[in-house]
Amino acid sequence: MRRTAGKRLARGWIAGLLLGAATLCIPGVLFSDVAKPQIPSARGEQCVEPVEIMRRDHFDFMKHDRDTTVHEGVRSIKHSLAGCIDCHASRDTGGQFISINAEGQFCQTCHTYAAVKIDCFTCHAAVPATKVSQSP
Repeated sequence: MRRTAGKRLARGWIAGLLLGAATLCIPGVLFSDVAKPQIPSARGEQCVEPVEIMRRDHFDFMKHDRDTTVHEGVRSIKHSLAGCIDCHASRDTGGQFISINAEGQFCQTCHTYAAVKIDCFTCHAAVPATKVSQSP
């Protein structure tokens, strides 16, 4: 008789643990539908790499570009931060460039979604470089 009571108690514990685990998992399943960020479109025809590669590896490209520029004095254009900014910076209604790391802009939108802090623009310009016109 005691053996049967022990089995019932063990089954009760197992059922309780399973119910507890399910209770902990259900909110994650119900609330896991996170909206994807609305990323502003780029101005260029095509990125220097396919989108999937840029999403995954853009930081590695920029670090490599930085290292070759700083250590070897070689400035490449293909993966340069300035090239990214030239293509991805948006303009406001007055035609002025908006900082690429401003709220709702290209870099900030993705990095906020991914919970990544970017500090590129503490040193680098966050808007495209504008050339002064030589004409009168």
